Amino acid sequence: MMISNTFPALLQRFFTDRLLRQLRASPNTIASYRDSFRLLFRFAKENLGKEPSVLSFEDFTPDFLCIFLDCIEKDRGNSVRTRNTRLAAIHSFFRYVSLNEPAYTNLCCQILAIPSKRFARQPIEFLTRPEIKALLDTPDKATRVGRRDRTLLLTAIQTGLRVSELISLCCAHVILGTGAHVRCEGKGRKQRCTPLRQEAEEMMKSWLYELNGQPESPVFPSMRGGPLSRDAVERLVARHCKAARQHCPTLHRKKVTPHVLRHTAAMELLQHGVDRTVIALWLGHESVETTQM
Repeated sequence: MMISNTFPALLQRFFTDRLLRQLRASPNTIASYRDSFRLLFRFAKENLGKEPSVLSFEDFTPDFLCIFLDCIEKDRGNSVRTRNTRLAAIHSFFRYVSLNEPAYTNLCCQILAIPSKRFARQPIEFLTRPEIKALLDTPDKATRVGRRDRTLLLTAIQTGLRVSELISLCCAHVILGTGAHVRCEGKGRKQRCTPLRQEAEEMMKSWLYELNGQPESPVFPSMRGGPLSRDAVERLVARHCKAARQHCPTLHRKKVTPHVLRHTAAMELLQHGVDRTVIALWLGHESVETTQM
C-alpha cells in the first residue's frame, strides 16, 4: 500500500529512509535533527494550536519558520550557532521533500532560501585553575547525585569530551588501571581513547564501584537510570556554576557551558606544553585549524 506524501509521512521517511538507510547518519546527527523538530512541533502547538499529527506543509511558511528561529535565540537564550543548527535540520528535510514531492517545490525553494545568521566570533572562554577548583567543590559529596555530578564535571574538564560523548559513555567504555582511559565515538563515527589522569581515574573508580552498573549501563545515569540528556547536562553545569560564583567572583564574568569545559581541557593541555597536533587528536578534531582557534 502506498503511503501518501503528507507532512507526517514524509518526515517519518526522512528519518527512517534518508538519514538511517541512505546516509547512515550518526546517532548524534539523528538526535540533533530529532531535537530540532521536537522544538518546532512544540512551537507549532503553542502558536497554531495543532498537534504534530495534523500539521501540514502549508503550516510551515518561511515567515513562520523565521519566527521560530528568532524564538530559539530570544526565548530559549540559545546562541546563533544553535539557531543555525536548527535551520540546517529544517533545510535538510525540505531538500528531501523537494526531491520526493514536486507539488511543494515552490515552498521548499522559499524555505531553502532562508539564510544562516552571521555572527561575530567571540574569544573562546575557558576556566582558570581557581575557577575549576570552585566548580568541582560545589557538588555535595554527601549525596549520590552530587558525587555523580562531580565525577562528570571532572571527567569533562580533564578529557574534553563533547556532551554527546559524555552522555553516551557506558561502564564498558571506562578502562581503569595501567593506561586508564575512556573510549568514545565522536563525530563522523571516529573512535578514540582519551587518557584519564590520576585524580580523574580515582574519582571514576570510586563512582563506578558505587554505581555497580552493567557493562552497557550509562556512566552518568539520570534519576530514572537512563542516560542524561543534553539539556540535563547543560542545567547541571549551569546550576553548579551559579553556586561556584559565590566563592569565585571571576566566574561572574563568564557564561559557563559544557563546551567551555571542553575548551578548558584544551587550554590545560596547552599550558602543560602539549603540542597542538596532539591536542587535536585528544579532542577528536578533524583538523588542527579547529584546535588553533
